[in-house]
Amino acid sequence: MTPPRPPSGRVRSLRDYSSESEKMDGTGSWDTLEWTKLDSTSGSGSFSNLSCLLESERVIVEGYGVVLINTDEAGTLLVTNFRILFLSEGTRKVIPLGTIPLATIEKFNKMVLKVQSSPRQSDKIPPRRLLQVTGKDMRIIVYGFRPRTKQRRNVFDALLKCTKPERVWDLYTFACGPSKFGNANPKERLLNEYFRLLGKSSIRASMDMIEDGAFTLSNELWRISDLNSNYNLCQTYPFAFMIPKSISDAELLQACSFRARCRLPVITWCQPGSGAVIARSSQPLVGLMMNMRSNLDEKLVAAFCSQLPGAKGERRKLYIADARPRKNALANGAMGGGSESSSNYFQSEIVFFGIDNIHAMRESFSRVRDYLDMHGTTSSDGRSSFLRHGGWTWGGGNLSSMSASVSLLGDSGWLIHIQSVLAGAAWIAARVAMESASVLVHCSDGWDRTTQLVSLACLLLDPYYRTFAGFQALVEKDWLAFGHPFSDRVGMPNISGSGNFDFPRQSSSAGSFPSSPVRQSSGSAASQSSSSSHGHNNYSPIFMQWIDSVSQLMRMYPCAFEFSPTFLVDFMDCLLSCRFGNFLCNSEKEREQCGIADACGCLWAYLTDLRSFSATSHVHCNPFYDPLKYDGPLLPPAASLAPTLWPQFHLRWACREEAKAADIGVQCRAMTVKYSEMQKEKEAAERRVDEISFAMESLSAELLRERHLSWVARESANRATKEYAALTRAVQSLGCKINFTTSDVEDDPRSSLENNPRRRNRHGNNSDVSVSISLMPEENTSGNPKGRVCEALCPLRTREGVCRWPEVGCAHVGSQFVGLKANFDAFDRLAIYDSYFQPK
Repeated sequence: MTPPRPPSGRVRSLRDYSSESEKMDGTGSWDTLEWTKLDSTSGSGSFSNLSCLLESERVIVEGYGVVLINTDEAGTLLVTNFRILFLSEGTRKVIPLGTIPLATIEKFNKMVLKVQSSPRQSDKIPPRRLLQVTGKDMRIIVYGFRPRTKQRRNVFDALLKCTKPERVWDLYTFACGPSKFGNANPKERLLNEYFRLLGKSSIRASMDMIEDGAFTLSNELWRISDLNSNYNLCQTYPFAFMIPKSISDAELLQACSFRARCRLPVITWCQPGSGAVIARSSQPLVGLMMNMRSNLDEKLVAAFCSQLPGAKGERRKLYIADARPRKNALANGAMGGGSESSSNYFQSEIVFFGIDNIHAMRESFSRVRDYLDMHGTTSSDGRSSFLRHGGWTWGGGNLSSMSASVSLLGDSGWLIHIQSVLAGAAWIAARVAMESASVLVHCSDGWDRTTQLVSLACLLLDPYYRTFAGFQALVEKDWLAFGHPFSDRVGMPNISGSGNFDFPRQSSSAGSFPSSPVRQSSGSAASQSSSSSHGHNNYSPIFMQWIDSVSQLMRMYPCAFEFSPTFLVDFMDCLLSCRFGNFLCNSEKEREQCGIADACGCLWAYLTDLRSFSATSHVHCNPFYDPLKYDGPLLPPAASLAPTLWPQFHLRWACREEAKAADIGVQCRAMTVKYSEMQKEKEAAERRVDEISFAMESLSAELLRERHLSWVARESANRATKEYAALTRAVQSLGCKINFTTSDVEDDPRSSLENNPRRRNRHGNNSDVSVSISLMPEENTSGNPKGRVCEALCPLRTREGVCRWPEVGCAHVGSQFVGLKANFDAFDRLAIYDSYFQPK
């Protein structure tokens, strides 16, 4: 099969440099990379003002010309007091794969890979100087350093110092402080959750209530006890917990000694209405012969079997769920532990879930990480799985070898462990929801497998825990308050000043799970581990396994959760990075002693701040969430509990494109964003259309008005013309002459059209129009037919044509002339424009 060609814009690979050097110099070494093209001196001290640096983050060591072997990218490696930063050459863009927080590093090793020279090569090839960094987030990173420099040694020494702080106060989160992500008192949030479970959500907790001890509320069956307010009863339990109302504090003091680490049975969740509860504890101390008993412990456990609602005196059944395999529980009897006997506990049944311990989980996690690194698109040896061993890693196409490679994932046991946790939690949820039974869950210490089961069962039963606020309340109650040892399990320093940082390397042997592919490269490889191996190692990905289980439920019920798988990924990244203080130390007591709530930032506040800018369109929000459809318990059948790799987390480094394609929520969100943008554009276009339509209507109405005014003006002008012609004929018939004269007044600044509107003619010019009427000359009268009419009509004229009153003139004509003259004077004073061109 022909491997895909790399994109043209990709940084040139080491093999490309090597092949070119072979042609030119006859050498084929990895060290023949043209390091002179990678500036090894510029930028010294120039990284202090990088925009990607966080608050109080400072650069400790700089390495130039470093190559990220996984992707063959050359760049600059920076070690800060918070993380390893890998910046691309030239652009200084952060390369996500090569950037990892220091607290997320599980182990790191210096490696020297000796490459055998070919027979035709005369010069000895210098060994490859590598630094392998293994992360707790499913990635293995390998950096290559320039030969004959001390850069790798400086980086290695800086990692030794920074990844293993002597005290918890040396972590970056204390240097950064709370900043804008302040942490409200977690005790208040725990009490508020207790109040909700007791049906008293209207009451809100406060520090005054805690200091006064006024939080010991109760309902008909259960109450909140303050017996552990000073952590004297149990150092790994919270300051307050819920117990049956019928049990006194004095009885609790006596009963706690029968349980390992005094982790006595307490209520972690109660079903509203029915009275069924999920309780948790550690293993009973029954001894080697399994014959030790405690009457008060049996009374406390029997109090969980409250009376069934509607039944006359009938009490509910109690299941005691032991998370361990039966043989492990019996083996613990040799150390004083063990399991209960159903004959000693009222109306009870003992069930074993067979979940392995923390050491098996650690080995399984390491194997599945190596599997993904070997069979991913790119891996820590810088080659695709399709190119390794001269072909596919699946045996070059050999069917039996392919089957063996695929079975390696099953051999890791990770998915089997996930299935066991899911099956146990589903069984607990079914007993509570379908039988109204109470369930007591424990393992050995009651803080690992017990926490996984009870918190996952609560997630199935209570839809509130499937929201953002509920998920926070669930984690803070069952994981933080009840003492899951995060410092030991995640590998962080604890309050005593020592941390569990020793992660022994897995040696390869015949028949064992294959190691990382970088250790299978050609030539011999010698490695120097960051620390020696110790037999006692408490690191284990217990919480990560629970988050993985939650993601499996989200895959089965994609519409039942308010948050998305991306939220879980970012949540785990924040937890592993130790950027915030919520998950430091091993118990609530230790976090209070360190003052973490006041000195460090809050992870929950940070995640809430991210969502505040985008509301429901943020990547943390599930676009398919339907709270009305899933407002009750989720009871998955056994056939559906078939887990798969969590693509968004497991495949994001080894198979990045496949991880993105698997996230349907991201694709749906992108479509939603695009639809929203198109909807906004549509609304803007509709508003524009409305504006244009309104403008067109206004113009049409204005045009109609103008046309009407024009028609009225034309009619008025026609009437004026006709009247003028009639008046002219009438005046001329009387023997008078009409003269119109026009004088321009444009040069007269005192003239105003507003003051004298009659000076505007029909063409709008400024002029003065005057009319004069005068009698026609006498000589023209006889020749004028109209004059002859006047003479004929004169009463003073004789037949002979002689005037009977010559001395006084023509009185009749004179009187008519005087009248017409008066009329025309009035007409002259009248503004023709005002009369005929006024709008109606």
